[in-house]
Amino acid sequence: MPYVLVVCTANICRSPMGAALLRHALAAAPEPLRSVEVLSAGVAARQGDPATDYSVAALKKVGLDLSRHRSQPVTQELLDNALAVLVMTESHRASIRFMAQPPPENLLLFREFMPPSSRREIADPYGGSISGYEAARDELVEAIPGLVDFLGRALKKRDSKAAG
Repeated sequence: MPYVLVVCTANICRSPMGAALLRHALAAAPEPLRSVEVLSAGVAARQGDPATDYSVAALKKVGLDLSRHRSQPVTQELLDNALAVLVMTESHRASIRFMAQPPPENLLLFREFMPPSSRREIADPYGGSISGYEAARDELVEAIPGLVDFLGRALKKRDSKAAG
């Protein structure tokens, strides 16, 4: 089963929100996108931490439940088997390029497919107010249509390689 890996620092704010939002969008897409799993991890995450209270609250406001989320660190195995790895910042991309041997082929910013005039990185809301978490959530939501289009193309490319 193909999956997408969404990555931030501690896997308790941005990446769990991004994963839940992308999972929700893919659930409404046609096959094969609907079958793509969405996982999340952190470049400096501990195993088993819950999402922050504000992350849970920010997604609850849009009807999604993060209360069962538990953090996990990025591993080579997660990177090797992902259809795409979506990071929040260039420093996350650099961390993965440094730690991964080999680095993933599709290592992209979550907002990679936004118009050139858009901000590409999503700031870490950790330690801030609920409004910072809501702003991060809204920046994640804004990026979803471009990501869904990209993932559709990536699946077709993967399937044509497998068939050929």
